[in-house]
Formats: sequence, structure tokens, C-alpha cells
Amino acid sequence: MRTIVETPQRVDVPPIRTDATEQKRRVWPRQNVNKALLLVRLVVGLLFVGHALQKLLGWFGGDGMEKFTANLQQLGLQPAPVWAYGEAGAELVAGLLLALGLLTPIAAAVLIGDMLVATITVHLSKGLWAQGGGFEYNLVLIAILLAVGLIGPGLYSLDRRLPFALPRPLAFIAAMVVVLIGVAAAILPTLGAAAGQ
Repeated sequence: MRTIVETPQRVDVPPIRTDATEQKRRVWPRQNVNKALLLVRLVVGLLFVGHALQKLLGWFGGDGMEKFTANLQQLGLQPAPVWAYGEAGAELVAGLLLALGLLTPIAAAVLIGDMLVATITVHLSKGLWAQGGGFEYNLVLIAILLAVGLIGPGLYSLDRRLPFALPRPLAFIAAMVVVLIGVAAAILPTLGAAAGQ
């Protein structure tokens, strides 16, 4: 008895392009992704630094610490001076770290926490859109910071020069857990006080 085995016919696969144009197409996104990450980190990080200096020193048209502390007092964050200096200091340090690409997952998580507190205490009740005082801008910053925290700082960063590598995304997730505990510590007493009134 004869067994007939059919072999599948070979489908001709077009050859893989390996010309110079194809090689450039493959390399181009990697080079520019790192440049784009640098641009995003610099712009967002330095804007947070400027925002912190508005609060701490009254620079760039800011009101300074006295008025910022009074605003936090009015929002119910207690003790207001501790939260005011903590928040402004966090923006300054984390903004610098983000711009430099140093300890990037931690910096991104701290700035997300800052935006969450601002969103919940100031902007959430005003709706989404920024023209009505809503949290649209905060949400955009949170999304950018989440992306950088998860992706990493890119090649052009001081994190690449560290003698150790922060595990991605675990370092960011761990930092977010700690930050969310801090956000809860800031927000929950104000929500309880507002409910009691």
C-alpha cells in the first residue's frame, strides 16, 4: 500500500527590502523617538520648575508663598504651610529631575500626584474644559507624565549614566503607589471636612 503525502506548495514571498532607504526607515523612528522624549521632558519639566518658582519666589508673574499658602488654607489642606512648601518644592525638584532625565519614574510619579491634588481640590468641580477652569490641562499633563513614566526617559537622559538601571515599569508603579498614598493623605481630610459642613 502506498501512502501519498502532499507537500504544501511554496508561496513565493516577496524579498525583504534591505536597500539603504529601507535601512533609514527602520532607524529613523528610534533616533527621533529619543529626541522627542528629550523635548517632552525638557518642556514639561521646565514648565513645572517655572510654576514652582511662581509659588516659591513670586517669579514669572506668580503670587509667592504667602498667597499660595492662603489659597491652600482656603481649600482646606491642613497644615497649609507644610502642603504649600511641599507642593512647590516637589514641583521644583521633580520638574528639574524630569528635565534632566534623572530618576525619571519617580519624578513623573511625583508630578502626577501634584496634578491629581490640583485636579481634585481645584478643577474637578469646574468640569473638563480649561476655559471654565476645568481639569483639561491637568489631564493632558497626567497623560504625558504617565507615558514618560512607563516608557522611560530615552537615550538623552542622566538615567542612562547611572551605575544601576531602574526597572521599568516597576519603579514607576512603586513610585505611583507611594504618591497615591500621599495624595490620599492630602485630599481625604479636606473631603471629610467638606462633607461635615
